[in-house]
Amino acid sequence: MDKFTQAQRRVFINDIDSFTSKCIAKCLSKHTVEADCSAEKESGLSKSSDTGSQSYKVVGTISDVLEEITPYVLEAYTRPSRENILQKLMECDIIIYNITQHPEQVEEARWAVTALHAEKNNFQQQKTFILISTVMTWACSEPINSDELELPFTDDDFRRRKPHPNFQKHLELEKTVAKLGKMDRALFSTYVVVSGLQYGVGEQVFHLFFKMSWLGQENEIPVFGEGNNIVPTIHVSDLASVVKKIIEHQPKPFYLVAVDYSNNTMEDIVKSIACALGIGKIQRKPFEEAFLKQDLSVMDIDFLHVNLCMEGVHLKELFSVNWLCEFGLVENIELVVEEYRQTRGLLPIRMCVLGPPAVGKSSVSQQICNHYKLHHIKLNETISETISHLELMVKNTPSDAENEESTSVIEAQELLNIVKDNMEQNGEFVLCLDASDSFLKDRVINLPEKLVQEHKFGTPPNVEDLERFIDGYFYNCAMEDSSVEKPSKKPSKKRKNDSATDTDDLTTTEVSVSMLESINKKLEVLSLICEDVKGLKVSIEFFSQQVSDLQRDNAEIHSTLVTVSAELETVKKENKMLKETILDVQSRSMQDNLIFLGISENTSDNPEVEIKKIMTTSLKIPQETVNNISFHRVHRLGARRGNRPRPIITKFEHFKQKIFVKSKGRELKGTSFGMNDQFPREINER
Repeated sequence: MDKFTQAQRRVFINDIDSFTSKCIAKCLSKHTVEADCSAEKESGLSKSSDTGSQSYKVVGTISDVLEEITPYVLEAYTRPSRENILQKLMECDIIIYNITQHPEQVEEARWAVTALHAEKNNFQQQKTFILISTVMTWACSEPINSDELELPFTDDDFRRRKPHPNFQKHLELEKTVAKLGKMDRALFSTYVVVSGLQYGVGEQVFHLFFKMSWLGQENEIPVFGEGNNIVPTIHVSDLASVVKKIIEHQPKPFYLVAVDYSNNTMEDIVKSIACALGIGKIQRKPFEEAFLKQDLSVMDIDFLHVNLCMEGVHLKELFSVNWLCEFGLVENIELVVEEYRQTRGLLPIRMCVLGPPAVGKSSVSQQICNHYKLHHIKLNETISETISHLELMVKNTPSDAENEESTSVIEAQELLNIVKDNMEQNGEFVLCLDASDSFLKDRVINLPEKLVQEHKFGTPPNVEDLERFIDGYFYNCAMEDSSVEKPSKKPSKKRKNDSATDTDDLTTTEVSVSMLESINKKLEVLSLICEDVKGLKVSIEFFSQQVSDLQRDNAEIHSTLVTVSAELETVKKENKMLKETILDVQSRSMQDNLIFLGISENTSDNPEVEIKKIMTTSLKIPQETVNNISFHRVHRLGARRGNRPRPIITKFEHFKQKIFVKSKGRELKGTSFGMNDQFPREINER
């Protein structure tokens, strides 16, 4: 490897616009490394042939399209395909995958290291894969010594580690990376860097506490849980320095723990942040309330709950890291706070509004404070608080106090006397009135109408008598007469046929003729019957042919019916699967819902008010927490029947809030109320 190639080493970093990856990219691109192997310990380090300085060209993926590529990034790829990513990885000497922030990066990192290992025979030079993992893969590890619970875990204990349930895939990836790097380190070497909770610059996991302390909207900063859990941490710039040292020196140990030398508890960290940015007050709250904070993801909550004492032995033995915050966040809180302010542009704003009385100083000041989120310091409240503080200071100081304390008490008493004298002379809280009467008169006359209406009782509106106009009712009673003419029946006349028979005059010949005529008529009838029989025979032959055709058609129909039956069974199966899918979709749409039972109702029922009342009184949730819970909708289920109260369905805006309220369900034991998840009717009937 020639000097020019070393000076142009190319580094790939995933999610280069994220918190940790961005800091590592800045560290590698802006810093020139002086390769001085003599400054490092010989043990555990592979020999390097670098005799000059190294610089790095940083490329990587980004989650969003940037308006312009930042100066520390040579190339940025937005959502590339895996084929394109592999091509870019093959062009790089160092590949860094950070999986401490986004869980979806675990699968991509697994694919990347596997694909590179499969292509190692096509490498033109050695490649190094560095996985930045998290201490959450150690979260459930059993203590090394049950008698000494505070004994720290070290790098050599990595085979004993047990992960948090939500970080099982992270552990599996660590094992995969370590395994693939052992096969041929001359071509493809791998490292696993287990990072503590990262802080510094603009903050990430601890951002909620910095934000709340800076805004000052709450008097006490919450500590979720007992707060006595030890949190392993590292400044994000120190983590970048550790990664840089690994690239430079290629150490023999492949598993390194990157944490600072602090053993701060969660309470220590929150207390130091509150003191540096706020009034320093903290309050322990149930750990479940962390799920109600929108600024905390589920991963962040898992981070804050970790309890591990860890020590990075390899960092101490192999590298001489130029630590920025070697002893943790609490010891370097001033530096960390200054980084937070500079990164987020939170420079302090102080304004003083002056003017004569009744010109609107308080109103303007309040609007300015609301817009810029500043503290509104009012004169009356400041004087009252100062007097109370001076009186308390004078009262609580013992008579046998030392010289310095007695001097402070004397000064406090003198200042208290001066303030009280001014109040007696000028009136309570009145320091100076230098406005003329004419000015005040004009000020009152020209006050905005809105302010006048706020302080003036309006006259009741006049009630005018409403005149009622009564229109007469018009009835259309006229009905048209209709008559129906019935046809008259005329009697029919019976016709009488007069026939004269003269039987006495009939002769024998006439009788014979009569018999012949009768026989002829019967023969004609027989002839007609013969013709009908012939017709029936033809019809029978025709119907026989029809039956044959029907039998043939029936056979075809039977065959078709068998095919249709088979297809019908397939459709039934698909229909059943579709119903299950619909039930699953319905269940997911109801995952934010809770059903409350046994809550009485009346005509002026407001279900949301009743639910919040139950949360406060029966579930024992603090009123402040209840006020922060929001719903999409709250309503009674079904039509009212009888005196039995209908269930109330509540759809929460945030799933975390629903889980929190549900966790309080044990408080309803022994009461007339009930609370359940909502499921589709088909699932309830199973």
